[in-house]
Amino acid sequence: MKKVLVLFAHPKYEKSRANQVLINAIAKKEGVTFHDLYEIYPDFHIDVDAEKKLLEAHDVIIWHHPMYWYSCPPLLKQWIDMVLEFNWAYGPKGKALQDKLCLNAITTGGSKELYCSQGSNSYTINEFLRPFEQTANLCLMKYQKPFAVMGTYKLTNEELDGYGAAYNALIDSLQQF
Repeated sequence: MKKVLVLFAHPKYEKSRANQVLINAIAKKEGVTFHDLYEIYPDFHIDVDAEKKLLEAHDVIIWHHPMYWYSCPPLLKQWIDMVLEFNWAYGPKGKALQDKLCLNAITTGGSKELYCSQGSNSYTINEFLRPFEQTANLCLMKYQKPFAVMGTYKLTNEELDGYGAAYNALIDSLQQF
Protein backbone atom coordinates (compact mmCIF):
# COMPACT_ATOMS: atom_id res chain seq x y z
CA MET A 1 0.00 0.00 0.00
CA LYS A 2 1.33 3.43 -0.96
CA LYS A 3 1.90 5.99 1.80
CA VAL A 4 -0.02 9.24 1.34
CA LEU A 5 1.07 12.63 2.65
CA VAL A 6 -1.69 15.25 2.88
CA LEU A 7 -0.04 18.66 3.06
CA PHE A 8 -2.92 20.69 4.43
CA ALA A 9 -2.85 24.48 4.36
CA HIS A 10 -5.88 26.43 5.58
CA PRO A 11 -5.40 29.56 7.71
CA LYS A 12 -9.04 29.46 8.88
CA TYR A 13 -9.64 25.72 9.13
CA GLU A 14 -11.88 26.06 12.18
CA LYS A 15 -14.35 28.06 10.03
CA SER A 16 -14.34 25.67 7.07
CA ARG A 17 -17.21 23.22 7.27
CA ALA A 18 -16.20 21.59 3.98
CA ASN A 19 -12.56 21.03 4.93
CA GLN A 20 -13.51 19.65 8.32
CA VAL A 21 -15.66 17.00 6.64
CA LEU A 22 -12.93 16.15 4.13
CA ILE A 23 -10.21 15.90 6.77
CA ASN A 24 -12.37 13.85 9.13
CA ALA A 25 -12.95 11.40 6.27
CA ILE A 26 -9.25 10.69 5.69
CA ALA A 27 -7.03 11.88 8.55
CA LYS A 28 -7.03 8.60 10.48
CA LYS A 29 -6.73 6.26 7.52
CA GLU A 30 -3.97 3.69 7.60
CA GLY A 31 -1.05 4.82 5.47
CA VAL A 32 -2.12 8.50 5.49
CA THR A 33 -0.10 11.23 7.17
CA PHE A 34 -2.12 14.39 7.77
CA HIS A 35 0.29 17.33 7.98
CA ASP A 36 -1.35 20.65 8.91
CA LEU A 37 1.12 23.35 7.89
CA TYR A 38 -0.64 26.20 9.72
CA GLU A 39 -0.71 24.19 12.94
CA ILE A 40 2.94 23.15 12.67
CA TYR A 41 4.34 26.45 11.33
CA PRO A 42 2.19 29.30 12.73
CA ASP A 43 5.28 31.53 12.54
CA PHE A 44 5.99 30.47 8.90
CA HIS A 45 9.45 29.15 9.90
CA ILE A 46 9.49 25.94 7.89
CA ASP A 47 11.88 23.15 8.87
CA VAL A 48 13.05 22.32 5.36
CA ASP A 49 15.05 19.23 6.31
CA ALA A 50 12.13 17.73 8.25
CA GLU A 51 9.78 18.43 5.34
CA LYS A 52 12.15 16.76 2.86
CA LYS A 53 12.33 13.64 5.04
CA LEU A 54 8.54 13.57 5.22
CA LEU A 55 8.28 13.80 1.43
CA GLU A 56 10.86 11.07 0.95
CA ALA A 57 8.89 8.74 3.24
CA HIS A 58 5.69 8.98 1.13
CA ASP A 59 4.60 7.84 -2.32
CA VAL A 60 1.66 10.20 -2.86
CA ILE A 61 1.69 13.93 -2.16
CA ILE A 62 -1.59 15.85 -1.88
CA TRP A 63 -1.60 19.63 -1.71
CA HIS A 64 -4.91 20.11 0.15
CA HIS A 65 -6.03 23.73 0.39
CA PRO A 66 -8.81 26.20 -0.29
CA MET A 67 -8.58 28.30 -3.43
CA TYR A 68 -7.15 31.64 -2.25
CA TRP A 69 -7.05 34.38 -4.85
CA TYR A 70 -6.83 31.76 -7.60
CA SER A 71 -3.96 29.93 -5.93
CA CYS A 72 -3.10 28.50 -2.51
CA PRO A 73 -2.76 30.12 0.92
CA PRO A 74 0.58 31.85 1.50
CA LEU A 75 2.10 29.22 3.80
CA LEU A 76 1.73 26.49 1.18
CA LYS A 77 3.33 28.75 -1.43
CA GLN A 78 6.21 29.43 0.96
CA TRP A 79 6.49 25.69 1.65
CA ILE A 80 6.78 25.00 -2.09
CA ASP A 81 9.34 27.78 -2.54
CA MET A 82 11.53 26.62 0.34
CA VAL A 83 11.23 22.83 0.38
CA LEU A 84 11.35 22.01 -3.34
CA GLU A 85 14.97 22.99 -3.72
CA PHE A 86 17.16 22.94 -6.82
CA ASN A 87 19.21 19.74 -7.13
CA TRP A 88 16.94 18.04 -4.59
CA ALA A 89 13.44 18.27 -6.08
CA TYR A 90 14.44 19.42 -9.56
CA GLY A 91 17.50 20.25 -11.60
CA PRO A 92 20.32 18.02 -12.82
CA LYS A 93 20.59 16.14 -9.51
CA GLY A 94 17.00 16.72 -8.36
CA LYS A 95 15.40 13.29 -8.34
CA ALA A 96 14.06 13.03 -4.75
CA LEU A 97 10.42 13.19 -5.83
CA GLN A 98 10.67 11.34 -9.12
CA ASP A 99 7.64 9.14 -9.91
CA LYS A 100 5.70 10.12 -6.78
CA LEU A 101 2.02 10.78 -7.43
CA CYS A 102 0.88 14.34 -6.78
CA LEU A 103 -2.41 16.22 -6.90
CA ASN A 104 -4.37 19.10 -5.46
CA ALA A 105 -7.42 18.63 -3.25
CA ILE A 106 -9.17 21.98 -3.17
CA THR A 107 -12.28 23.70 -1.96
CA THR A 108 -13.86 26.80 -3.46
CA GLY A 109 -16.67 28.99 -2.25
CA GLY A 110 -17.51 29.70 -5.87
CA SER A 111 -19.53 27.19 -7.85
CA LYS A 112 -18.38 25.23 -10.88
CA GLU A 113 -20.41 27.59 -13.07
CA LEU A 114 -18.16 30.48 -12.01
CA TYR A 115 -14.99 28.58 -12.98
CA CYS A 116 -15.34 28.37 -16.74
CA SER A 117 -14.75 30.60 -19.77
CA GLN A 118 -18.31 31.95 -19.50
CA GLY A 119 -18.20 32.38 -15.70
CA SER A 120 -17.05 35.40 -13.74
CA ASN A 121 -13.67 33.75 -13.00
CA SER A 122 -13.04 33.23 -16.75
CA TYR A 123 -11.00 30.04 -16.31
CA THR A 124 -11.47 26.47 -15.11
CA ILE A 125 -10.05 25.09 -11.89
CA ASN A 126 -7.60 23.03 -13.96
CA GLU A 127 -6.34 26.20 -15.63
CA PHE A 128 -5.84 27.92 -12.26
CA LEU A 129 -3.95 24.86 -11.01
CA ARG A 130 -1.45 24.82 -13.92
CA PRO A 131 1.42 26.17 -11.76
CA PHE A 132 0.96 23.19 -9.40
CA GLU A 133 0.86 20.78 -12.32
CA GLN A 134 4.02 22.31 -13.78
CA THR A 135 5.72 22.22 -10.36
CA ALA A 136 4.95 18.51 -10.15
CA ASN A 137 6.21 17.99 -13.71
CA LEU A 138 9.43 19.90 -13.00
CA CYS A 139 9.98 17.70 -9.93
CA LEU A 140 9.39 14.57 -12.08
CA MET A 141 6.23 13.70 -10.17
CA LYS A 142 3.15 12.23 -11.83
CA TYR A 143 0.44 14.87 -11.52
CA GLN A 144 -3.08 13.50 -11.14
CA LYS A 145 -6.48 15.05 -11.75
CA PRO A 146 -7.39 17.43 -8.90
CA PHE A 147 -10.09 16.65 -6.38
CA ALA A 148 -12.33 19.73 -6.12
CA VAL A 149 -15.26 20.56 -3.90
CA MET A 150 -16.88 23.67 -5.31
CA GLY A 151 -19.66 25.95 -4.12
CA THR A 152 -18.97 24.94 -0.54
CA TYR A 153 -21.13 27.68 0.99
CA LYS A 154 -24.27 26.19 -0.53
CA LEU A 155 -23.62 22.48 0.02
CA THR A 156 -25.85 20.55 2.39
CA ASN A 157 -24.41 18.35 5.12
CA GLU A 158 -25.42 15.30 3.06
CA GLU A 159 -23.64 16.65 -0.02
CA LEU A 160 -20.52 17.36 2.04
CA ASP A 161 -20.65 13.84 3.48
CA GLY A 162 -20.74 12.56 -0.11
CA TYR A 163 -17.58 14.53 -0.90
CA GLY A 164 -15.95 13.14 2.24
CA ALA A 165 -16.75 9.61 1.07
CA ALA A 166 -15.42 10.42 -2.42
CA TYR A 167 -12.17 11.80 -0.95
CA ASN A 168 -11.81 8.66 1.15
CA ALA A 169 -12.34 6.50 -1.96
CA LEU A 170 -9.79 8.58 -3.90
CA ILE A 171 -7.19 8.00 -1.18
CA ASP A 172 -7.95 4.27 -1.33
CA SER A 173 -7.41 4.21 -5.09
CA LEU A 174 -4.19 6.26 -4.83
CA GLN A 175 -2.85 3.82 -2.24
CA GLN A 176 -3.39 0.97 -4.72
CA PHE A 177 -2.22 2.89 -7.85
